[in-house]
Amino acid sequence: MRTPPPGGKDNDDVAQKVSVSMPSERIAAIRARAGARGFSAYVSAAVERQLQRDLLEELLDRSEAEAGPAPQGVADRVTQAFQRATTLADLERDESTDSGDASEEGQSWRGRQAG
Repeated sequence: MRTPPPGGKDNDDVAQKVSVSMPSERIAAIRARAGARGFSAYVSAAVERQLQRDLLEELLDRSEAEAGPAPQGVADRVTQAFQRATTLADLERDESTDSGDASEEGQSWRGRQAG
């Protein structure tokens, strides 16, 4: 465990202002979900999740290089589990949209695949 520097704040806890360019529809979608005051926290959480995914992918690549690819049956089960999770997330998002929790503006990202 790290010891915080003098003053009690860890560098990870100090927010820095940065400029990021992104499509206006994505900005509208974030604002619809997080509100104007929650924008930075929403983007920060999304970046954190992407960093975790990148690290996981690196770990999987390293593991595959050492042990070889996963057996096809395991790969099939993982794919099915991911598809079920995606379906559940889509259903939850649709229910949220149906109840009026998300605005129509900024919703064009829906249905797009990651990657």
